[in-house]
Amino acid sequence: MMRSRRLIYIALAFFFICLTPAGAQMEEKTYMHKGNKDFVQKKYANAEVNYRKTLEQNPSNTRARYNLGNALLFQQKPKEAMKEYETAARQERNPRYKSMMYHNMGVILQSQKQFGPAIECYKESLRNNPSDNQTRYNLALCQYQLKNQKNNGQNKQQNKQNKQQNKNKQQQQNKQQQQRNKQQQQKSSMSKDNADQMLRAAEMKESRTQDKVRRALQHSSRKQLDKNW
Repeated sequence: MMRSRRLIYIALAFFFICLTPAGAQMEEKTYMHKGNKDFVQKKYANAEVNYRKTLEQNPSNTRARYNLGNALLFQQKPKEAMKEYETAARQERNPRYKSMMYHNMGVILQSQKQFGPAIECYKESLRNNPSDNQTRYNLALCQYQLKNQKNNGQNKQQNKQNKQQNKNKQQQQNKQQQQRNKQQQQKSSMSKDNADQMLRAAEMKESRTQDKVRRALQHSSRKQLDKNW
């Protein structure tokens, strides 16, 4: 069952918030409204501008800051979006909205394969809203991915160790083979030297034998001549 979950895309949970604190100035409401309108029309850069203007009027407007994070995220600016979510989560007092902020923080971290921190964000989201099934699903998936990441890391480490051991073994075998070759060469050299010595000895012996034969022949010839004479 969990294997099939891995194939499901982790959707960003966007919760559209258009409320502002009671008693806020009209200008703040105007910018917030414009930002929401731009966001719905997928004009995320314009929405970002208007949310920032809203925050200029009221820096403690956590809903505007949350929406600013969403606008940044949809512009592929996860790092900047994360900062806005973190600030909003620290200031927000409503558990439901706080849960949304931590949920999106978890999505960003999970997409970056930072599964450990993502799990903590999802847990914090569920503490504030235990009935959020989307967060619960993402948490389960993230825990599964973290387990796989650890297993893969262990496998890579084991493969690295095996590779190093094989390399060391091969180097040792090469070294032993080189030593055997060297010994064989020395043995062959010694055998050649012995053969050369034996050949020289045989040649010298043959030369001495021939000298003896020549002397013997010469002596015999002299005797023969003496007798005939």
